[in-house]
Amino acid sequence: MISRPDDLVINRWSARFQGRTFPCAIGRGGIGVKRAEGDGITPLGNFTLAEILIRPDRLWLETPDLPQARIGPRDIWSDDPTDPDYNHHVCTARHPYSHENLRRPDPLYNAVGVLDFNWPEATPGKGSAIFLHVWRKPRHPTEGCIAFAQKDLIEILVHWSARSRVVIRG
Repeated sequence: MISRPDDLVINRWSARFQGRTFPCAIGRGGIGVKRAEGDGITPLGNFTLAEILIRPDRLWLETPDLPQARIGPRDIWSDDPTDPDYNHHVCTARHPYSHENLRRPDPLYNAVGVLDFNWPEATPGKGSAIFLHVWRKPRHPTEGCIAFAQKDLIEILVHWSARSRVVIRG
């Protein structure tokens, strides 16, 4: 598939978007075909951003072509294949299944782009929570997500168009 200028094209060390190149981090397992939950692989393929999740107490973005949801204190993302809410955003005070807290003390999830990988119809165990998010430190591997410096992630999200896709290449 041929990428377009408004696609976010990801490779091992960088991302290209609208004529600019941004350093990025990918999963510790590299780019490839996802095998299972927790494999650390950033999945090959073409995806859309379903929505972005924002910490409104830390930042706000104008994203006319992307729906936004606020990250609140009880927001989680289920990563347990046995959970009926597997690979979905859930708001709850207590959750009996494995999950990731979306409201974190660090800046990793100040802004999160949710890829439509294994979503909204999730196949248990195929992999969950492939996000665009802020990196821990430059090029530090993720669990399968794509991470950027916060200023670069904001630049990408505010210039996202309805035609844009996330194209992940090996």
